[in-house]
Amino acid sequence: MAAVAKKATSDATKQYNYAWTGKDKTGKVIKGETRAAGDAAVAANLRRQGIQVTSVKKVKRGGGKKITEKDITLFTRQLAVMMKAGVPLLQAFDIVGRGHSNPSVGKLLLDIKTDVETGSSLGQAFRKYPNYFDALFCNLVSAGEAAGILDTLLDRLATYKEKILAIKGKIKSALFYPVSIIVTALVVTAVIMIFVIPVFKDLFKSFGADLPGPTLFVMAISDFFVNNWWWLFGTIGGGIWFFFYSWKRSVTMQRMMDRMFLRIPIFGEVLRKASIARWCRTLSTMFAAGVPLVESLDSVAGAAGNYVYYEATKKIQAEVSSGTALTLAMTNSQVFPSMVLQMVAIGEESGSLDAMLSKVADFFEQEVDEAVESLSSLMEPMIMVILGGLIGGIVVAMYLPIFKMGQAI
Repeated sequence: MAAVAKKATSDATKQYNYAWTGKDKTGKVIKGETRAAGDAAVAANLRRQGIQVTSVKKVKRGGGKKITEKDITLFTRQLAVMMKAGVPLLQAFDIVGRGHSNPSVGKLLLDIKTDVETGSSLGQAFRKYPNYFDALFCNLVSAGEAAGILDTLLDRLATYKEKILAIKGKIKSALFYPVSIIVTALVVTAVIMIFVIPVFKDLFKSFGADLPGPTLFVMAISDFFVNNWWWLFGTIGGGIWFFFYSWKRSVTMQRMMDRMFLRIPIFGEVLRKASIARWCRTLSTMFAAGVPLVESLDSVAGAAGNYVYYEATKKIQAEVSSGTALTLAMTNSQVFPSMVLQMVAIGEESGSLDAMLSKVADFFEQEVDEAVESLSSLMEPMIMVILGGLIGGIVVAMYLPIFKMGQAI
């Protein structure tokens, strides 16, 4: 009996997407889409809004793709533009949801719209989906609703997310090229060792002469690859999987890797500048929205993107909450350069902390852009030299016996 009751409750609360058509109080035909338990619930909800329903039809959607940070950024910008244009909130959700190319985003926005229709505030509705809307996003939306400046804060939030997305893209582009070249080099080398070198080995057996040292060395490596490739690739693949699995789930691993990344020559400095830019941009956005400093630092810690800066921000938050000035707390953390500390001190004294932090973020974002461009131009010839030396060395080692045979003739 309990199982039947539980199933009945589950069926009753299950919601579906419905497209509806109706007329408003002036007789104008309007259309929309919403989520509800049934078409009767849709009609009742529309009647409460003064809409005369003419048709309600269930909408079937495909599974859709995964919702990415880019999707959320685009939605934030679209919502900000429509709010500034005076489009009602629910209608804006309806327009963005139905017009999005990813059905998963459309479903998410319809769920949020349904929550707002049933009495939740927009901030509360966003908090139900922490996988897509972090604490910073929800805090800013709630602050905008409370102050009556939701359109302004949405615009600021959209700008913030666009800048953060851009700096993440710069870091990824800086890392993608060398990683892809290294992977390609390893694959090409493995193919040569497993399939090409054994052919040369069979050919050299008919020479009946001593082979040069480099040739014997390459052939020994090839024999090792041929005899052990199955466990070699299995070990490498398993090791990579275990590394990323531990990295995502182990705080100790994250702390260790983030510290190590910041110490890597050249790349570490780029990552440090990117973390500082994100830290300053986040705090500037939160502070400008009127969120208290201690509460802002809570969101800043998670947005820094590096565990070193996460721990430093938590220490800064603890000191600020006990009455310490922000500049002194940042100085005690020993992770910020003097330029950042001087700008923050000026901002605190002049009462324009958000503006100063925004200038610091702009400066470091520009530094990241220039560093990535320099890295791209510097690494291309270096990688080509290394790749050419590796493949060229193998080729020369295998052709040495043929050259010697030609000289003997």
